[in-house]
This record gives sequence, structure tokens and C-alpha cells, in this order.
Amino acid sequence: MFILAIDQGTTGTTSVIFDDKNRVVKKAYREFMQIYPQPGWVEHNPLEIWETVEDTVADLLTGFTGKISAVGLTNQRETTVLWDKTTGKPVHNAIVWQCRRTARICEEFRSHEKTIREKTGLPLDPYFSGTKLKWLLENQNDRPIENLIFGTIDTWLIWKLTNGEVHATDYTNASRTMLFNIKEKIWDRDLLDLFGIPDSLLPEVKNSADDYGKIKSIPGLEDIPVCGVAGDQHAALFGQKCFTTGQAKNTYGTGCFLLVNTGANLIHTASGLLTTLAVDGQGRPCYALEGSIFIAGAVIQWLRDELRIITDAGETENAALSVGDNGGVYFVPAFVGLGAPHWDSKARGTITGLTRGSTRDHIIRAALESMAYQTYDVINIMEKEAGIQIDRLSVDGGATVNEFLMQFQADILNRTVARPAMAELTALGAGTIAGLQFGIWKDVDELLSYRGTEKIYTPAMHDAYREKLLAGWQQAVRKTRTE
Repeated sequence: MFILAIDQGTTGTTSVIFDDKNRVVKKAYREFMQIYPQPGWVEHNPLEIWETVEDTVADLLTGFTGKISAVGLTNQRETTVLWDKTTGKPVHNAIVWQCRRTARICEEFRSHEKTIREKTGLPLDPYFSGTKLKWLLENQNDRPIENLIFGTIDTWLIWKLTNGEVHATDYTNASRTMLFNIKEKIWDRDLLDLFGIPDSLLPEVKNSADDYGKIKSIPGLEDIPVCGVAGDQHAALFGQKCFTTGQAKNTYGTGCFLLVNTGANLIHTASGLLTTLAVDGQGRPCYALEGSIFIAGAVIQWLRDELRIITDAGETENAALSVGDNGGVYFVPAFVGLGAPHWDSKARGTITGLTRGSTRDHIIRAALESMAYQTYDVINIMEKEAGIQIDRLSVDGGATVNEFLMQFQADILNRTVARPAMAELTALGAGTIAGLQFGIWKDVDELLSYRGTEKIYTPAMHDAYREKLLAGWQQAVRKTRTE
């Protein structure tokens, strides 16, 4: 039996076919356009996203003779779509999780921040879907509200896959909207009233392992059930098989997202960590702490597409290794503000420590190092505030192929870093959730037998040098912050 996983990310869509031993059989990928109407604003075309799903699935099915049993879906979180259910057309481009346009709206509700955090586990920030939806409603040209429905990208794709028969989301995605009460596990009446969000817009909330209808819109997948859904970082946590309290993973994608499973414990912290819903070993909601870093791999894209000092991300490893150290150069990639643990939406990117001797390679190295420093900041505050000791960090995502970055990460953390042999952990998480629901595997113990090989990075940096580097990073962050 085979599982199809659709991994709809921030810069592209990856679709993967897995076999019942968690092995990749075939995969396909398509990028789509990033739209920047104003500085700090980021949009996607939902119809183009849907096209990338259609195209990648068509690629996979071409020449494939096996039988797909079930479909799992994972997605970029917080990105917000509002569409007309009668025409099927979005009323506006999707507002992407990175977008900062609703900073003004957040300031209007600042007096409610404590209540919002207590109910949702989230700070009041433009990152989340609630204020994005409010902005869309204010800018939707007076269409009849009864015709409109809202969703994050998972909901949009479920609706498209089922030809509009299912309007649903899962607990992990709902917990990222700033409208969902994570203790009661319901849409919060007080928050909906506060932001002026009508109930009629909202999707049904289901377990990650659940019935999300059957596919009606893609040739070759007719009547195949969609039965696994989770936001990308929660899916990666599941794909890394972090089913036990205290297990942690970090995904190095467009952003960097560190989650630690806290099981039945709903833990609130005071220093910028998010309390969120994750997925337990039965596909039901459990709790996790998360540190969200807005810009990680995207800084390498910026070097390639905007600064044009590289033509391919693969160049960065040799460039970083070609210089003995960072030359005192630090890159704080706050292109859309700083996430955890700072939550400074007004901060903007800085490169500090430049001298006449600084080179292209120093800047590239500083960009790579920025991912490791930001991860250190999150783990440091997570351990202090939650009382959780993280001795080993499981990693995944595109940037983990960079050997320099992975060793530097272990060195800066002074902890073991473990990278699985297979990179598609987010897609695997969605696929295994779907497979559990469908009955391909009887339980998570069976899944653990398919963990596979890992590469282990152990710290090898002298303590004094580590402390010197971290002090330089902290000074660069202070220069970047506005709050």
C-alpha cells in the first residue's frame, strides 16, 4: 500500500508517495510566485498554489502503477485565505504568515493581549491568522458575508480537493489562528466578537487523523480519502517520531521552527515562546512549546535572488568553509521582524561588524550562522522557562544538507544534533498520520521500527570561543531591536 502526502510550503509544493515502510517512492516539486506589494507585505495567489498541487500530483501519477490508499496534507501555517464559496474564487491574494501588514490592527487590540495569550497560547502579533482575516474582511469590497468562508492553506486545499464538499481544518492549524481556545479546544466566542469574525466563516475543527472527505477534483485520485492533516511544523514533529514529552525537533525551512512535545501539559511562558497544539501518537491533539524564527532558509534565498552573490544554495557550504571564521560579521535577518524570543515586529535586518576586509564569504557564513544563533536563543529560553532539558535536537528541512551549518549548530548549542537520512520529514508526518487513520500501521510502536539511519553531529567547539561568538550575536541583536 502507498500513501500520498502533499506538503504545501511557503515557497513551493512538494508531493511525495511513500510506501508502507516509510520510504520515499517518488516525489515532485513546484515553486510559485512570492508577491510583495509593499515593504513587509507578503502574498500568495491561492489559485496558483492549487495549480502546484495539481501539477505535482500529476507528475507523481505519471507512470506510477501502485495503488494510493490515502492522502495526507501538511501546509504552511497562519497563511490566510478568504474565498467565495459560490464561485470558488478567493476575494484577495492569500495573506502569508510572514506578512506584517496587520501590525496596526495588533496595536489597536494591545490592551487585550493578556487575554489572547491565555486563551490561545499566542502573543498578539501580525504573524497569526486572526488579524489577517480581519484585514481581508475590511478589504473584500462588500461581498455578501454569507457567501464567504475562511481557511488556512490546509482548509483551502481540502475544499479544492473535495470540490467544495468539506470545509474543515485540524486542531494544529486552528491553534495558529489566534481565534481558537486551546484549553477548551473550540473557536473562542469572546475572541471572535473582539475581532468581528462571523461564525459562518469558520471551518469545522477535526483531529489530525480523521475523515476529511474523498478527492473529487484530481484525475487518478478519485474517491481516495484525505485522512491526515497537520500544520507543517506539527507534521514534522510527528515525522521525527517525537511522540514523548520532552522530545524536540527543529525544521530549517523558509523559517526555523523548534517544537518540543509537552504532552498533556499546557505550559505558558513569559518570554516569547508559543503554546500550541501538536499531534499525539493516536493522531489526537496534545500540547507543545514552539519557538518561531521567521527567517532561516529565506536568508539564503535573499543572497541568491536579491543580493545575487550566489547562484545556488549549494554554494554556501564551501563559501563558509573558505574563511576561518565570520570575521566579526553578524547577520540578523529580521526582514519581517524578529520572532521568538524577541517578538519585535518593527525590527528589520542588519549586517554588523563589516570592515574593509569583509568578503562575500564572510557575509554568506554569517547568514548560515544566523540560523544556528537564532535556534540557540529559542532553546536557551525554552529550557529556562519550561524546565525542560533538551539534550538532543532532531533536525530536518532543506538547510540541514549543509554540513557546515549542522556542525556549527551542534557547536553553538553544545548539544547533539541528529539528522535523519530522509529529508522529507514534514511530508512523512502527514503521510504517517493518514496511514494510521487508514489502518496501514496498527500503532506508533510499529512506526518507530521505521526510524531509519541518522547522522549525528557532536559539539567540538571550545567553551570560551562559543561564548565569544554568542556575545557578538547578542550585541548584533541589540542593535537590530526597536523595542
